[in-house]
Amino acid sequence: MATKAQPRVAIDLPGASPAVLALRHELLGTLGKRVATFALDQLEVEIVAGLDALWAIVRRPGKGGLAMRAAHAPGGCLDVRATQPKSGGARITLKTVIGTQVIEFDAAPVGLPVLGVKVTLTPAVPLLLPFLSRDLYPVDARDDPLGASGQVEAAQRGLNSGLIYFHIDEPGFGTVLYFQDMTSLNDYFRATKTVPNASVGGEWPELGYLPPTPPQSGTPPTDPLPVGTPVILSDAKLVFHESIARDEQDMALRFVQMLGAAYRHIDLPPTVFRDWVGRAEKTLIDLDTAPEATIRHYGHRYIHPYTDAEYPDVMVQMSVTASIHDFAAWKEEPIPLEEAFAAGLGKFHDTRLKTMRRYLPNVGKDKDKLAVDSWYLYHPLLNLGRLAIDGDKRARRLFTRSLDFAIRAAHHFDYAWPIQFKVDSFDVIVAARNDDGLGQTDVGGLYAYVMLQAFELTGDKRYLDEARAAIDAARGMRFNLNYQANLTAWGAAACMRLWRVTNEAYYLRQSYVYLASFFHNCEIWESEIERARHYKNFLGATCLHDAPYMAIYECFDSFAAFERYLRDSGPDLDPAARMLISEYCKYALDRAWYYYPDALPEDILATEIRNGHIDPTLSFPLEDLYADGQPPGQVGQEVYGCGAAFVFASRSFHRFEGAPFLLFCDHFLMASERTTATSLRLQLNGGEDCTARLSVIPLEKSRLPAIKVIDGGDPILPRKGDDGRLDFNVPATAQLFVTW
Repeated sequence: MATKAQPRVAIDLPGASPAVLALRHELLGTLGKRVATFALDQLEVEIVAGLDALWAIVRRPGKGGLAMRAAHAPGGCLDVRATQPKSGGARITLKTVIGTQVIEFDAAPVGLPVLGVKVTLTPAVPLLLPFLSRDLYPVDARDDPLGASGQVEAAQRGLNSGLIYFHIDEPGFGTVLYFQDMTSLNDYFRATKTVPNASVGGEWPELGYLPPTPPQSGTPPTDPLPVGTPVILSDAKLVFHESIARDEQDMALRFVQMLGAAYRHIDLPPTVFRDWVGRAEKTLIDLDTAPEATIRHYGHRYIHPYTDAEYPDVMVQMSVTASIHDFAAWKEEPIPLEEAFAAGLGKFHDTRLKTMRRYLPNVGKDKDKLAVDSWYLYHPLLNLGRLAIDGDKRARRLFTRSLDFAIRAAHHFDYAWPIQFKVDSFDVIVAARNDDGLGQTDVGGLYAYVMLQAFELTGDKRYLDEARAAIDAARGMRFNLNYQANLTAWGAAACMRLWRVTNEAYYLRQSYVYLASFFHNCEIWESEIERARHYKNFLGATCLHDAPYMAIYECFDSFAAFERYLRDSGPDLDPAARMLISEYCKYALDRAWYYYPDALPEDILATEIRNGHIDPTLSFPLEDLYADGQPPGQVGQEVYGCGAAFVFASRSFHRFEGAPFLLFCDHFLMASERTTATSLRLQLNGGEDCTARLSVIPLEKSRLPAIKVIDGGDPILPRKGDDGRLDFNVPATAQLFVTW
């Protein structure tokens, strides 16, 4: 074949690495050998054996494409054999000096086109890998990686999902989401003693996955891949969209849709039933009786944030009180601790400033009683608003008396809050989270939700206008919107509520901006690195935009926010958004169990603890779990995180009058109806093609009658669980009938 004409190099490239130049030399000189081709929707995929790699060239005719290094082949592709399954795609067996590699190309053209590329290597020798290049290169219409221009919108942060989201503007190929399923790569990480920290990203035009390799020095580590043992080197999913987003909202919706498409093509870990009701009952006992849990001031009981550590503060007091309130409503009986904790709330209220203060007036001199994190000003009001809407007069009084100050702070900071400020003067103590100059970027969403609660309570349009203003002020934040996961989730809920109140589609679409930022910050993989093999992290959100760990408080508070989001949504909600939220909540109910130290081997717990101490006999969760296998509990054992059990129990377990059982569902029941004395109709509203767990649990000292769960006229066979429980796997979108 003739050498292709030299095209013009794209402007604004940061430079070109040797890998880019070598690829350019191969593609422009047509030096590779074609071994297979196949179509993927409107895309053409060509598999080429190159000088030191097997390449997959994905082209949209006349609009450029991508060159993907499907397999590394130092020394060349010695023997290449291709087969093409009837289902589409291709299977390549490749012999190289490092061993035999099997590369499976899976083409899924339905909906958004998805190309799966899975690489399994069987090393020929104990194999050391000091460096492997990235695997993805945008190319122009002439296959030149220096001729395409575009922009990366989001890439992997820390140990969150291994993804990169970008668009190729010139020559107009469209939008791409690259997702590396790192669950498949655990054997590689363990063998090489590496961690995939920020491994998917890059600088244009050299993008994609940079496999983690041992740090190089004069005496580098020697942890080889074992000879003769197959190991997966890469398990990538590439999702394609033919167009480029017009604006921030389109970009966010497209990200959610493309992430949803990738999610459907990964192997999902199983979940386990968790007895959150039993956990909640034990938590109540420990809260009431453990001296490490509470302290008395001004004649009232206040909660220690950590076991026998830190001063009481209003966020902690409100979070636990509101969570107990939910559990009491579920039990349909009062819980004395709710009133005990609520009775002292007034001491947090500053009658001069007319706001809730973080600390009690007698806080120790080692704390700045005037300092407040921005979200600490509003999150207690969120929980006061919840109680007020439920008819609590004390909560309503404290809530309404704090609203003017809340608005004044928002106006002072022009809806762009710093990290920390003085509550009496608004003087900024800490302005930004890092050198990007951004503060607590998602506090506006939390503030908007509080304002919508005020509007619901009073009907005063001023509060509705405030909610609008706060959401509107977040325009342009894109994937920098997330500061703290639960605040971002409440921002999504505020947008959804605004859509319901105003009927303006703008707010529904803006909710996708919050969702995109939230799911960008999730770990959509299951780590088995070091201690992480003892717990679960799949679909957990790291608590902050740059945090190294998942935290229980952000986990269950996001769960509560997403329940509100889904209940306010309707058929207009994008199916991918509904699926991802439902799956997040499903996995939270399983994953969160491992925050409790009694669910973990004691020898993996942290021994150097920042706050308080860890007591595995107490039913209070650890703050921190790590995907890289660090010791859990380094931050401490959260007494304030104990609300998790109350929130999970009250949302996922269901009582029906006269029924001899409890019903558990790991999806929210969007509707339930007692159709006869011995039958129920249930409506689930999760993700299409996803599954839900429905469990029927006998009440204490009773046996289950003959239970049937029917989906569309077909009975679903149960599995027997512990203590007489029956478990049913059901479609996550099903309308079910339960009879007994």
